[in-house]
Amino acid sequence: MIVIHIVSGYHLASSDRARDAVLITGCSSGIGRATALALARAGFPVWASARRGAGLAELAQAGCRVLDLDVTDERSRARAVAQVEAEHGAVGVLINNAGHGGGGPVEEVPLDLVREVFDTNVFGLVRMCQLVLPGMRARGRGHIVNLGSAAGLVTPPTGCPYAMSKYALESLSDALRLEVAPFGIRVSLIEPGAVRTEFLANSARHSPADNGAGPYAGFKANVAAMTARAHREGARTVLTADEVAQVILKAVTARRARARYKVGAQARAAPVARRLLGDRGWDAMMRRVVPLPGAR
Repeated sequence: MIVIHIVSGYHLASSDRARDAVLITGCSSGIGRATALALARAGFPVWASARRGAGLAELAQAGCRVLDLDVTDERSRARAVAQVEAEHGAVGVLINNAGHGGGGPVEEVPLDLVREVFDTNVFGLVRMCQLVLPGMRARGRGHIVNLGSAAGLVTPPTGCPYAMSKYALESLSDALRLEVAPFGIRVSLIEPGAVRTEFLANSARHSPADNGAGPYAGFKANVAAMTARAHREGARTVLTADEVAQVILKAVTARRARARYKVGAQARAAPVARRLLGDRGWDAMMRRVVPLPGAR
């Protein structure tokens, strides 16, 4: 008999998916932390991870299992998946949330930064999928949730390499979704707009050093000012981590999960404007929004 529980407004089938273990990467703050709490409150067995699991005490108190997981390190990745599988047989839901920010003008961005961003946001994510898929296929079900971004739908100036990595997840998720569907495995891509978390400050720390000089100095200053305005406290277009976590909960508990979840006005409106304006119209608008001093 299948018993249906109603948890936080969502229906969970207790016979199967409600008991499947959830493994979440990047839970030290922001969306990862909020998602771990939301799913734990909904009754899922949650394994919350971060590069330093010792910083997840609050999640442990909330009922999550916590573990060290550096998505760029093979031994760390394999060990984390093995821990979950040893207790639950398989990872039921993988939420690829760990992310690395940073960006700048293409001419100036260090290639080492590009490699670091892709190592976390793309290569580490791909490997996490590879590690959990055999167990999911053996069980005949599973769900992989990838954290994309509105930056993967519309490229902002100085978005290299972060936006590049999020565009890669669009392609990856499309391919993976078709490949694993015959095995009962679902793939969803979450595409939030700007989110008020520590990620913005972390991204700034990973961006190329700026001494206020150089050919793009004025442009970068305008981008920084625009970003600060968008993220100021109370800005209506900026999401909270909890709002994104609720969408992830909706995807995980849906009977028929969608391929994509656009979260917030930015993620919904910007791609439409981009398509309607075309290349020239979009470029003209962006030059007005983020002017490059001296450009014509």
